[in-house]
Amino acid sequence: MRSARGQATLELLAVVPLVLLVALAAAQLLAAGACRELAGNAAGAGAAALLQDRDPAAAARAALPGWSRGRLSVTVRARQVRVELRPPSLVPGLAERLRTVVLADAGPAA
Repeated sequence: MRSARGQATLELLAVVPLVLLVALAAAQLLAAGACRELAGNAAGAGAAALLQDRDPAAAARAALPGWSRGRLSVTVRARQVRVELRPPSLVPGLAERLRTVVLADAGPAA
């Protein structure tokens, strides 16, 4: 019979990178989902600000936590607020591919 010493260690070393990759991918997807929620809230706050004759871009920025404000782009056209938010990413270039865009409409002009 051949010795099986060290077999478990080798198997563990082979599996660890795969487990780390799966955990990283799951964390990235969770971050992208959280950014989608935050962008929706910010767009809604911007549309509500339009209805109250306030600055929609400032309201959208104020609706976000501090860490995400640098990743935000707000565009206002007529009665629509467009919010684009990039999630944090450990892999360069991935945040741009996972960015989310949400559009909120304040309705017809009164």
